[in-house]
Amino acid sequence: MEVQCYLFVLLGSMLFVDKSRDRLRPAINLFLKVHRRLADYAWGAGALAYLYRQLGVATRAGSKGLCGCLTLLQAWIYEYFPLFRPSQLPQSPDAPRASSWISPRLPGGDEAKQRLVRYRQLLDELSADDVTWTPYGRDGHTDIPRSLYTGPIRFSDIAEGYDPSRCLRQFGYRQIIPAAMTVPHDQYSPASGSSYIVFWDPWVNQLWDNVAARRLELDFASRPCEHPSEIVEEYVDWFLTRSHPRITHPTDGEPQPRPLLVHQVSYDFLLFFQI
Repeated sequence: MEVQCYLFVLLGSMLFVDKSRDRLRPAINLFLKVHRRLADYAWGAGALAYLYRQLGVATRAGSKGLCGCLTLLQAWIYEYFPLFRPSQLPQSPDAPRASSWISPRLPGGDEAKQRLVRYRQLLDELSADDVTWTPYGRDGHTDIPRSLYTGPIRFSDIAEGYDPSRCLRQFGYRQIIPAAMTVPHDQYSPASGSSYIVFWDPWVNQLWDNVAARRLELDFASRPCEHPSEIVEEYVDWFLTRSHPRITHPTDGEPQPRPLLVHQVSYDFLLFFQI
């Protein structure tokens, strides 16, 4: 019973957090019914799929707040963006990396608003040199082969696309224009609320078990970077049609110059984006 309670707390309040406070998703209980199978589940991939879905939900107009494993999201930010890092404690190599960061004091009131404005400004001013592209080293994928898997990752009824070819610089390789991802064949957005449901073809469920066939071959896809943020020349034009180059609206705060058109945005500024 003690183990069951601990797992409920771990999964419900850390990995698969939602806005129900003291309630758990029914799917979590299904996973815990057979304890001997707990080690067979890909909890890391499941937590990442759940976080991807919650990030998608958070971008919708009617959404307030963010769910999922925010410890994972924060640790990722600290690793890749030194400008936003808090203080760090010395730690043994075997300890969890995320536990080394000292949580910063949470501001309130006007201080929180000022910090938000400052963070947005820092993001808009980021350059390629402000990003740590390979915080885990250039060979991390050799220790964790699953990091090169290509296809949907799942948790219960949630499935989200995962494609390492969209972030080759994290592996020390030059960023190319990635191929089209495997996408759901249908989706459904309820009339009320900000959530959504996607539907995948049945054959997609077998992709995770076929690692050899679904593994990205880095040397075939690209080549090692000569400098950490290297990209192919056509990548900027491809990326600009799929993203937003600025966070701060030009009418927020002090008067700002008119935003640049797509073809005017400098090559250097865009090097840091696809992480």
